[in-house]
Amino acid sequence: MGVITTQKVALELDAELFGNENAEVTGVTHDSRQAEGGTLFVAIKGATVDGHRFVDEVMRRGAAGIVSEYDPEPGFTGAWLKVKNAREALAKAASVVNGNPSHQLDLVGVTGTNGKTTTTYLCFALAEAAKQKAAMLTTVEYRIGERSEEAVRTTPEASDTNRFLREAVNEGCTMAVMEASSQAIDLHRCDWLRFKVAVFTNLTRDHLDYHETMENYFDAKKKLFDGRLGETPLSAVINIDDEWGAKLASELREEGRRVVTTSLSETEAATTGANGADITAANIQISLIRGTSFDLKTPAGELNVTSPLVGRPHVYNMLSATATALELGYDLDSIKLGLTKCVGAPGRFERVPHDGDFAVIVDYAHTDDALLNTLKTARGLTDGRIITVFGCGGDRDKTKRRPMGRIAGEYSDLVFITSDNPRNEDPIKIIEEIEIGVKETGKDYSAIPDRREAINRAVRTARANDVVIIAGKGHETYQIVNANKFHFDDREVALEAIELRSELV
Repeated sequence: MGVITTQKVALELDAELFGNENAEVTGVTHDSRQAEGGTLFVAIKGATVDGHRFVDEVMRRGAAGIVSEYDPEPGFTGAWLKVKNAREALAKAASVVNGNPSHQLDLVGVTGTNGKTTTTYLCFALAEAAKQKAAMLTTVEYRIGERSEEAVRTTPEASDTNRFLREAVNEGCTMAVMEASSQAIDLHRCDWLRFKVAVFTNLTRDHLDYHETMENYFDAKKKLFDGRLGETPLSAVINIDDEWGAKLASELREEGRRVVTTSLSETEAATTGANGADITAANIQISLIRGTSFDLKTPAGELNVTSPLVGRPHVYNMLSATATALELGYDLDSIKLGLTKCVGAPGRFERVPHDGDFAVIVDYAHTDDALLNTLKTARGLTDGRIITVFGCGGDRDKTKRRPMGRIAGEYSDLVFITSDNPRNEDPIKIIEEIEIGVKETGKDYSAIPDRREAINRAVRTARANDVVIIAGKGHETYQIVNANKFHFDDREVALEAIELRSELV
């Protein structure tokens, strides 16, 4: 990549440079704890922490210089790059200093309210089936080939993402896929990444505590597709059975972008006004035992697909991954192999294995739409009862609590309202807000704040052919109460409850 100096970075950022023009830059960070010799430290003034507090500290460690929206303090010695927007500068500098790694990969970005993680896992599996070494950034894990580490957040800061992508390139990856959350897009974490394909899964109510309106939420997602992040994807893969997806596809086509559309079937597409989808699924069959099968129709040909993933929402995810794979040049044989083998993301309609005559499912559903999809899927798989255990996270969007309660009541036979990650909120008050929605349905329910006890009660209550849905936390292996984070895995707790039930029988 050659030597990168503060002067070169300043030119890329269109920054006003004070001090040393020739300091060598070997890394970029916004986190003072990561600063070391050669690091360019981007001082961001956040809602709770002001990065400028750490300027002296990082310079003592040998930082190459500081990027800031402000002038340097009198007496500052070293390189200081003054920019208009520190977050935008962080993304651009990270890309430049790491040698623009996104330009050297078939990079895929997946955005939407639901389905991002599973679609990302599917894209990764299809790449591997096509003999490509791949990397992925998900809510669950960050993976390069077989090497994996636990994810810190859904979409890392731009400096961390570019460092990760550089490692992926250096380790021989030709493809990478990442989730792109709306907040991350809005906070410039995806700026200056060159996506070959951008995927839109759907848009339903979530994060309105941040975005305030659905229009703002949609606009944040749209930035991934329309060039406002500094780069424009070559292709957009969009689910047009979703009303916001249909809107996005229409607007992008008007702008002359390449759009590939997906829909569950030609008939259903016509019903929703999404005529002429490029990639469709028909004759969908779903079984808790056999998984999901359907006829996949693409411009490259047709396939019958059988997947271990269970549920109609996963068909949408498989269509998105298929469209992406075709855009990346993978053949149908590789696509079929990948879809057949991929078991999906942990905690996404994940069956808890046991020998009983009822099913226990752990699912990440933490929005009203996601819960609706999960419960509809369960309803289609059993003649027994649906028993739902769920709560809502504290310090998060409160507008979805009542709707989630109502959906749980409408689509379940019995509901156990409990704690999720209450964080700094009173779990009893969260439960009371959910109760309003459940009461509107007149359905039988119990409020049990202790999540372990709620799961135990639900499992003890189950009869033959019932399905117990434990929703909200999915793959998470912790629970957050106030400032305390302790181990809690719904899958482990469910197994314990099943074993305890067996001992009591």
